[in-house]
Amino acid sequence: MAGYGVKLTAEELRYIALFETLTGATAKDCVVDAEDGRLIFVIKQGNLGMAIGKRGANIKKVRSILGKQVEVVEYADSPVNFIQNMLAPARVRSVHITEKKDGKKIAIVNVDPKDKGLAIGKNGRTIARARLLARRHFGIEDIIIS
Repeated sequence: MAGYGVKLTAEELRYIALFETLTGATAKDCVVDAEDGRLIFVIKQGNLGMAIGKRGANIKKVRSILGKQVEVVEYADSPVNFIQNMLAPARVRSVHITEKKDGKKIAIVNVDPKDKGLAIGKNGRTIARARLLARRHFGIEDIIIS
């Protein structure tokens, strides 16, 4: 299911089951972000359109039933592609993953200067989501936008 030793709680599994029933898309992971009052679903590669639905119908239905903000991110087997997916629609020029001397992996992401705000998101929500999911799925401790 999820990668890098991700363990799902019973609550997250219930949300995934409901999401899959309502959208027909396959969810690999679900994160309950109580602080921001949102659910983040990581969707199987190629299922993003199905998850969102025509004119956003599926995602609106999920939001309405759950009464929470719902965000979806398309999974990728490569950490570089996954980070690009998480920061979309910002135009990512490059992603460089490096390991520090202490063994921690970090990703340095170069985005189009016009899209820096998009990559960070309102109140830093987009970059916070990217950091959380990169750590959870690939063991990347930090993402730095340059």
